[in-house]
Parts: sequence; structure tokens; C-alpha cells
Amino acid sequence: MTILLLGLVLFLGVHSVRIFADGWRTGMIARLGPTPWRISHALLSLAGLALIVWGYALARHDPVFLWQPPVPTRHMASLLTLLALVLLAAAFVPRNGLKARLGHPMLLAVKLWALAHLLSNGTLADKLLFGAFLVWAVLAFRAARQRDRAAALVQPAGTLPGTLATVVAGVGLWALFAFWLHAVLFGVAPFAV
Repeated sequence: MTILLLGLVLFLGVHSVRIFADGWRTGMIARLGPTPWRISHALLSLAGLALIVWGYALARHDPVFLWQPPVPTRHMASLLTLLALVLLAAAFVPRNGLKARLGHPMLLAVKLWALAHLLSNGTLADKLLFGAFLVWAVLAFRAARQRDRAAALVQPAGTLPGTLATVVAGVGLWALFAFWLHAVLFGVAPFAV
């Protein structure tokens, strides 16, 4: 569990600089330059992610069960991940109404993804991993919205084709994960009988 915790601290710590020390971040970018900042951010993020994957894999070999999730939580998780992947697509598809309305759909996607996995998994490692991401996403979304208000940022208006493309991409990504990729990457088939 220690490796998982170290990974979470490193990965989420790097991604929390804008939440807790945005002025320091701006100063460091000015001092180092944007490219060295991005490279160091990426390397630390990758190291944190590697520790998370390793630590979570180790924790799955000797799980500490806190509760057995009831079957309906799997159905709720499926719905929440569907919505999360549509929001994730909204972060990348240009001129869609979801991004225009919500501003930071990727952070909302992380919230729904984390909540879905908190509901449908009952081990201590699951609670640490997905709970940490949920708390981080809540704080990051709040900080991002505050920055937007301070800068009087207005998102470009969405279009119907952009919004439809977002929904199609999100549903397609969800189907890919739900019916194939989740089992390949994580050894868990969400719709297995």
C-alpha cells in the first residue's frame, strides 16, 4: 500500500500545483521556461503514474476488503462511466456544447469515473485510489472555475455537430472500454457474468 500512496502523492501532488500554488508555478515557468517546466512535470507525472500502477497491482494480490458492493452498484458504475467518457470526449472535440456549458469537462469526467469506481469496488486500495482522485478532481474543478471567473473567461459557443460528435465519440470509447479494453488492461470485464 505504501507504493500506491507514494504514487498518489507524487502524481496528484504534481497535478495540484495550480490548486495550491499557482503563483509559485507561474514564477517557476518564468524562471525555467515553459519547455523545461513541461518536461519536469511530465517526468514526475509518469513516475507517479508508474508507482500508482505498481502499488495498485501489488494491493490487488493481497486485498483488504472493506465491503462487498451490491450488484446494482455495477449498473450505476456503468452509467457513470458512460457519462464520464462523454465528458472526456468533450474535453477534446472542438466547439461542443458540453465544454461551452461546463468549462472543464475532463475534471468532471474524473469525478464521475472516480465515483463510479468507489461505488463498485470494496477494497482499501480502491478507496485510496479512487477516493484520492475524486477529492483531487473536486478541488481542481473548483480552482479552475475560480481562475476562469477571475480572468472573465468565456468558452466558445458549442455547435450541434460538435456536440453530436462528442456524444458519439464518448459512447464509442465507453463501448470499447466496457466490452474489451477494460478486461485487457485491468483484468476485469465489467459485464462478465
